[in-house]
Amino acid sequence: MIKTMRTLLGGLLLAAATVGAWWAWLGWETGYTVDPETGERTGPYAVWQVAGCVLTLALLAAVGGWWLNPWLVVPVMTVAFTAAWSVHAASTDATGLWAVGAVLVLIGTAAGTTVVSLASWLVHRRTGGSAT
Repeated sequence: MIKTMRTLLGGLLLAAATVGAWWAWLGWETGYTVDPETGERTGPYAVWQVAGCVLTLALLAAVGGWWLNPWLVVPVMTVAFTAAWSVHAASTDATGLWAVGAVLVLIGTAAGTTVVSLASWLVHRRTGGSAT
């Protein structure tokens, strides 16, 4: 019963933290930047925003992998981040290309959280942690 509650609470907290990471780094961005000299359009995110978001997600995946099973961490973080990103992208994109971006976000988030959470989980097991 305690393990089930820990898993449920851990999954909910991880989902909330993942959506929070998206919101803190990327959720407030609303537009593209146009260089007045070249006319080049960039964005909507700056490199520092994406880097900060990726590092935050990596930290969450590492902590999640340490305390929870990667088989919980990966789907929770992947679905939470992709859903948050997709809702915002779909509401601001008139072209429909947000769906392509959503697939790429899904694949990238799944790959990253798998590598980081599994590595953290294996380290925890090898250093005497319990096998969850």
